[in-house]
Amino acid sequence: MLDATPLLRGYGKLREKRRTRHSAAVTQERQLLRLVRRAARTRFGRDHDFASIRSVADFQARVPLRSFEDFKRDYFDAAFPVLDDVTWPGRIPYFAVSSGTSSGRTKHIPVTREMIRSNARAGTDLLAHHVARYPRSDVLGGKSFMLSGSVAMTELGEGIKAGDLSGIARLENPRWSNPFVFPSIKEALEADWETKIDRLARLSLCEPIHCLAGTPSWLILFFERLAAVSGRARDVRAFYPGLNLLVYGGMSFAPYRDTFADWCPSPEVDWREVYSASEGFVASADRGIDDGMRLNTDIGLFFEFVPIDEWEAETPTRLTLADAPAGEYGIVLSTCAGLWAYKIGDVVELIPGEVPRVKVTGRTSYYLSAFGEHLSGREIEAAVLAAAQDAGRHVAEYTVAPLYPDAGTSAGRHLFVVELDAPADAARFADILDRTLQEGNEDYEVHRRGDYQLEAPRVVFVAPGAFTDWMRARGKLGGQNKVPRVATSEDVRQDVMKLAAG
Repeated sequence: MLDATPLLRGYGKLREKRRTRHSAAVTQERQLLRLVRRAARTRFGRDHDFASIRSVADFQARVPLRSFEDFKRDYFDAAFPVLDDVTWPGRIPYFAVSSGTSSGRTKHIPVTREMIRSNARAGTDLLAHHVARYPRSDVLGGKSFMLSGSVAMTELGEGIKAGDLSGIARLENPRWSNPFVFPSIKEALEADWETKIDRLARLSLCEPIHCLAGTPSWLILFFERLAAVSGRARDVRAFYPGLNLLVYGGMSFAPYRDTFADWCPSPEVDWREVYSASEGFVASADRGIDDGMRLNTDIGLFFEFVPIDEWEAETPTRLTLADAPAGEYGIVLSTCAGLWAYKIGDVVELIPGEVPRVKVTGRTSYYLSAFGEHLSGREIEAAVLAAAQDAGRHVAEYTVAPLYPDAGTSAGRHLFVVELDAPADAARFADILDRTLQEGNEDYEVHRRGDYQLEAPRVVFVAPGAFTDWMRARGKLGGQNKVPRVATSEDVRQDVMKLAAG
């Protein structure tokens, strides 16, 4: 097989020179004004007087923050699925079906030809980051394997299709790239997740896989399947001897890091995190695991940052890379797919600098405050991991739901459902978890005083594989589906209680 890695190295050097010509803040303002000019004659552009926008301040004055539901109600529903010149010029050819992790609501996120090209450039940049750090890599001397959803699309009418974003990307790959990509379109059509991973595990063992990508939780399940069908050692390099690059994203990596280290101990395999949402390819790692991900500032995305404590405010502060200090923010996107000042729902830690980077710390929906305790997704995760470390165990999955007071009682509590790699003492686990939360969050500590407003958390351990069975029963197995860390809707809360009850 032809090794195109030397071409990738040349591309990476040229790309870096071009990106460093201007500061990230200048590049971002230029991106916004370019997007605004493109969409000036759309319905959205006319409604918000895009023709008169000359600066970021003009844009922020004219365009309020919106959620998906706002866009759906005000711009998408009336003509869906035929969106011609509504929020972006031309017709939207694809919609990425995104299932709400916490709410369970299905969203149809517009995907334009420009967005497809944007995502492709970001993916190439990721590979360039890899070869810059691993100069001996031959990552393009073999095949790239993305463990993702099906390429099967639903025809919505008028030549408009909906499906998994990774499936859209696979269908839009140029023909010349087919010999470098696994699986084939035919194999990627399989919709049943369990049938798919079993077949792909067997087929991939015969392929020169040099890059493997997926969400951490599903990659680990896939590693288990590879070990089962191959009879080889529990080491990714035993399955794919030529593996250079392991790409993960879509969820916090912290709960899975130790398990990944067990499966992939070789220092010759580069681990790289990506932040690729249905709304756009936001960032990818250009340094080490703990150094954050480099924002993609020049591929048709404009970023705003809302201080997380103002997320629900009527008129929150809207910062950009020109003025946002380091801190935790809800991220807002304007994109070449016609989303404008869109509240994506992710919480990031911004690391400003000449090359700005972010770390994804949770979802805005992962803030648990059923009783006024104001726990962030990051605080919840840290407490679960601290309790697991105390027990000498690895966390496979976890979720938390509020338990509201019964009749005659005034205090609520939190139900943590946790899957570990081996049994542990639930009472000790709950105590460490509770103490960690109190030490890290003053509101929680106040609510816990004397068990008056909030009782100690209840911890229920479930058997290995229970979360997989749970996701299967919910119709959420595989692909881009993720275990909801916090049950914010009543439907998901009831599901979590059923999981705890066995």
